[in-house]
Amino acid sequence: MSDEQYTQVTPEPSTQVRVLDRLVGTWTVSGGAVGTVTYEWMAGGYFLIQRVDLEQYGQRIHGVEMIGHLRPFGEQPSADVYSRFYDSTGNTLDYVYELDGDTLHIWGGEKGSPAKFTGTFTDGDRVMDGAWVYPGGGGYPSTMTRTDA
Repeated sequence: MSDEQYTQVTPEPSTQVRVLDRLVGTWTVSGGAVGTVTYEWMAGGYFLIQRVDLEQYGQRIHGVEMIGHLRPFGEQPSADVYSRFYDSTGNTLDYVYELDGDTLHIWGGEKGSPAKFTGTFTDGDRVMDGAWVYPGGGGYPSTMTRTDA
């Protein structure tokens, strides 16, 4: 490949990613999992980082998630906002994020998946109230309350 093929204009961070700025900060989580999560921007503003310290089903889980567009080498950014979550139990989980008004959708795997979270920002973005739903009727309620207002 020539140098010309590697030269490309870097697009600005997309609106689809930047609207997730509403998540930035530290939150207390209650419901089916309890603990704290923190969201922060990676330098450049292309990726949102989530750090997790939760207890779920009696197990402590520490993890980190990178949220943003996929942009494989030499390609344009993906249409959807993807993430990959890595945790202290060895899991790597993929998600798709979409914020529609005050409603946050997170699908497990691909957009439209039956494994999903749907939550709504309330109280001036101090609360995110929703639920995880899994195929076959599983899932649990989840409420995040901002602690760093």
